[in-house]
Amino acid sequence: AILITLVVLWMFGQASHLLGLVAFSFFLSLALQPLVMKMLSRWPNMRRGAAVGIIYLAGFVMFILMIVVLIPAIATLGRAIGESGATWVQELVTWLNETFGLELGDGGFDEDAATSFEDELVNWAKGAADGLLDFATTGISAVFDIATIAMFTFYFTADSRRLQRTVLQFFRPEDQYRIGWTWDQAIVQTGGYFYSRVILMIINAIGFFFTMIAVGMPVAVSIPLSLFGGFVAAFIPAIGTYLGSAVPIVMTLAIQGLVPALIVLAYAILYQQVENYWLSPKISSDTMTLNGAVAFGAALAGGAIAGPIGAFVALPVAALITAFVSNFVEKTEVVYEFEYEQHVDAAKEAAEESTAGDG
Repeated sequence: AILITLVVLWMFGQASHLLGLVAFSFFLSLALQPLVMKMLSRWPNMRRGAAVGIIYLAGFVMFILMIVVLIPAIATLGRAIGESGATWVQELVTWLNETFGLELGDGGFDEDAATSFEDELVNWAKGAADGLLDFATTGISAVFDIATIAMFTFYFTADSRRLQRTVLQFFRPEDQYRIGWTWDQAIVQTGGYFYSRVILMIINAIGFFFTMIAVGMPVAVSIPLSLFGGFVAAFIPAIGTYLGSAVPIVMTLAIQGLVPALIVLAYAILYQQVENYWLSPKISSDTMTLNGAVAFGAALAGGAIAGPIGAFVALPVAALITAFVSNFVEKTEVVYEFEYEQHVDAAKEAAEESTAGDG
């Protein structure tokens, strides 16, 4: 028994990377299921495999367009940072000295320091470009992983009914209901989370883009910055809004100055309020009802367990667990009254009576 256990553990260790790809493929399959079902309800004669193939084709076209647009834009951004980074930093330090009375570098950097800093930025930009080129030409492992994910996702989505029946047949009828309900909730939570986040990302990215264009930022620089801001703000919970806004604001401050950067900051603050109070409730509906602390903790736990992919899938998993617990864990009536809360309630009642008496 010990030998068999060790062999099984060794096999799981050797196949851990593949198992991670399969798990991520299953998550993507859950996200694609609502779109496939909508296509099948509109075109009843269409096969599930054909519907998934159309989605794959649309995704491939979008990917090619993103590559065509983003690669030159990222290269332009890297070149601009390498050529003008030292000047931006020097102007920023000068502005800080003049505005706040500081003495950072006696009003700026000396010529040698500026030249050295610029050389470092140029080397970083060249290294990033070389890294992208190496990934595009020699990333055989990455290409294999993407192909593996695409294949498993296609199978899980196109043959989902047979897969569900195959899993359910190993359980008793009374257990099949809970497993089937959990599976359906996984589709609802994952699909609702993914599509709502994508829509919010697109809206935020468009807003960032036009705001930066309006303050004079170059188009080639605005494209990658707006996509970065929209993606990070949409898919990283809690702190994603600040991280996604910080980079476009800092770049605008460096290139265009203080007033344009404040305009971008004002847009970020305004958009966040619109998203919190109008866009997110309208788009997400009730598919992702998670407490803020639970969402933040789930993202941290997912990142600690499985890295960026774990953080990415943590929220729908947490929502699924919450839904399962709320429906299948027995609850009892709370009979204990907290003493502190009683004091607070008594103070509120006294204040209300005092206000009514004064009136």
